[in-house]
Amino acid sequence: MRIPTTLLLLVGALIFSGAGIVRSDASDHRYKEGDSVPLYANKVGPFHNPSETYRYFDLPFCVPEGVKDKKEALGEVLNGDRLVSAPYKLSFREEKDSETYCKKKLSRDEVEQFRRAVEKDYYFQMYYDDLPIWGFIGKVDKESKSDPSEFKYFLYKHIQFEILYNKDRVIEINARMDPHSLVDLTEDKEVDAEFMYTVKWKETETSFEKRMDKYAMSSSLPHHLEIHWFSIINSCVTVLLLTGFLATILMRVLKNDFMKYAQDEEAADDQEETGWKYIHGDVFRFPKHKSLFAASLGSGTQLFTLTIFIFMLSLVGVFYPYNRGALFTALVVIYALTSGIAGYTASSFYCQLEGKNWVRNLLLTGGLFCGPLFLTFCFLNTVAIAYSATAALPFGTIVVIVLIWTLVTSPLLVLGGIAGKNSKAEFQAPVRTTKYPREIPSLPWYRSAIPQMAMAGFLPFSAIYIELYYIFASVWGHRIYTIYSILFIVFIILLIVTAFITVALTYFQLAAEDHEWWWRSFLCGGSTGLFIYAYCLYYYYARSDMSGFMQTSFFFGYMACICYGFFLMLGTVGFRAALLFVRHIYRSIKCE
Repeated sequence: MRIPTTLLLLVGALIFSGAGIVRSDASDHRYKEGDSVPLYANKVGPFHNPSETYRYFDLPFCVPEGVKDKKEALGEVLNGDRLVSAPYKLSFREEKDSETYCKKKLSRDEVEQFRRAVEKDYYFQMYYDDLPIWGFIGKVDKESKSDPSEFKYFLYKHIQFEILYNKDRVIEINARMDPHSLVDLTEDKEVDAEFMYTVKWKETETSFEKRMDKYAMSSSLPHHLEIHWFSIINSCVTVLLLTGFLATILMRVLKNDFMKYAQDEEAADDQEETGWKYIHGDVFRFPKHKSLFAASLGSGTQLFTLTIFIFMLSLVGVFYPYNRGALFTALVVIYALTSGIAGYTASSFYCQLEGKNWVRNLLLTGGLFCGPLFLTFCFLNTVAIAYSATAALPFGTIVVIVLIWTLVTSPLLVLGGIAGKNSKAEFQAPVRTTKYPREIPSLPWYRSAIPQMAMAGFLPFSAIYIELYYIFASVWGHRIYTIYSILFIVFIILLIVTAFITVALTYFQLAAEDHEWWWRSFLCGGSTGLFIYAYCLYYYYARSDMSGFMQTSFFFGYMACICYGFFLMLGTVGFRAALLFVRHIYRSIKCE
């Protein structure tokens, strides 16, 4: 199946230009006094429910004449951004004092709508020259009142902008709501509201290139860095103790095993073999469900490659704060372009396992991760449509994603699969496999799959759980996370601990004369994903204030997909480490 190179190049160019990982429209405009500077209203929503956001004018604010939607990149739409021209006019270096931009009589329904929004701590988000502005739309007066029916609800009607500039460029903007200029929303009655805004300009020495530093620095404050470094030290100590302990134990045990087996060979030939050497004729017997196994390795390898690329982009500074949608764009584009790796790995390994139906294996590889993700997306997008939230993807965006999957992901998957099938690599087994499998002796309960998975997942999870809180607070909250170097170190530690614990458990399994280690090593390696999902439950109920059906379904739905991805990726790491170890120990002894 030949895919014209021109077509692939064209699609790749469209993806990168239209979706722009590095924002092409990131503003570096120079302005003269009185020039119009772009100000866009983005969205509103409950502060504690980051997924539940709505268009700014879904609330009954004054809608100015000629409201225009801003053309958005793919990543921005996936992020739930819906930018429209804002009602305020903030021209460069033009100050305004309590200027009225709208007088409006709020109907009873509009008062009730605003009151519900204030009760749920609604915030608004805008962008001025690509700089973010946040603020709450109102406040609840609970002072010395215990009964919620006595609470008073107020809408802010005066916003004060303070803008810093350096020569002909905008450097910083802050918005403050005037606490004395309020509209009382407590009673169900019509209310007159006069919306105003004030604009003050101040000069600053901060250069344009450093204007985003204040957002990046928020996650690098001393007390945060101390916790991050404590997390790193904690993880490193865990790794050193674990690797040291395992290396010492395994080296001593293996050394004794090698000496024992060497003596056995010199002794009488009829002496019965025991331990892991006893199953040398079965240890490389191919696993059950080999097509699913190969597809899991292919998907896991692709997700591992995707993670490495994302880290590379983050370390070179692509994902700076408020680079709207850059991460989503990168995930979609890199996942599409790395599908050939999944196809090649799965097909190659499947053929090594003497599989015959490589086409079915390729289809399974393509749907193993995308299938559950697609079903989850369909359900959650339906929920978002029912809520009229900005998280609901427009039909045009869905068409773009389907086209990327059809024109890029699928062809590359097939090309990778064909290359893997034609590689004609043979499985490297240092010992011959017998015709009939040995019977596995009965083992105690703690040597079964689930207890082993619990042991295997706990240690890698304990090395990353401190950093997990900051990731969750960034993805499912409003905290900014920019210390990718520390996160990369934690990721490397996670891989090392996963590999070592899987190797150790594989050795103990083989020593107990259980030769079905293939799936067990994969499940043990991937079990950290289950621990991360268990942490989701703890985070949702103990560390966050999220509520409502939409936010709950988005949190647990998409986290299930992410944890499933971790399961596949770390399972692949665990199996690859175990395979290297098993090949090494059986290569080191003489087996008939």
